[in-house]
Amino acid sequence: MALPTPTLRTSRLLLRPFTDADAGPLFALQSDARVLRYWDSPPWTDPTRAVRFIARCRQMAEEGSGVRVAIERDSTFLGWCTFNSWNPEFRSTSLGYCLGEEAWGHGFATEAAEALLTWAFDTSDLNRVQAEADTRNAASARVLEKLGFTLEGTLREDCVVNGVVSDSWVFGLLRREWFAQQRGTARA
Repeated sequence: MALPTPTLRTSRLLLRPFTDADAGPLFALQSDARVLRYWDSPPWTDPTRAVRFIARCRQMAEEGSGVRVAIERDSTFLGWCTFNSWNPEFRSTSLGYCLGEEAWGHGFATEAAEALLTWAFDTSDLNRVQAEADTRNAASARVLEKLGFTLEGTLREDCVVNGVVSDSWVFGLLRREWFAQQRGTARA
């Protein structure tokens, strides 16, 4: 079953399906060693990876296995946000995001992920969203906590990238928690 990729607007951002024109900025993002220092794979060195990534975005939507949106502000590509491993039977998915360094510290990751979460919880019977963050990536953990995720545990030594072993935190967010938080925000 297809999972249509949404186009979403926030007060500052546009979240939209990837286009072929995103290949250059996407490669620049994914080849930046500083951006990917806490990632579960090394920076890209081959520009054709961007073309394959965009093709995979379309394939995920067609298969119903996930959604990836490009994040832009004022027509400038900032990064992307995704739901991977969409499982309609378990009513679950995994959240991920990657933004360029110039976008850090402005609340864009939180804003984009919140828009995608709102869309998913409002348009599907999604019950659980999981996210992982390298234990050295306090900024990503803060994004997840601001969104209402709960730290559920640590995956010890679950990644080895270029010989560096690292741990990951696992966060979870349940449908009932999301809607309780949204009701509380509306009253505040």
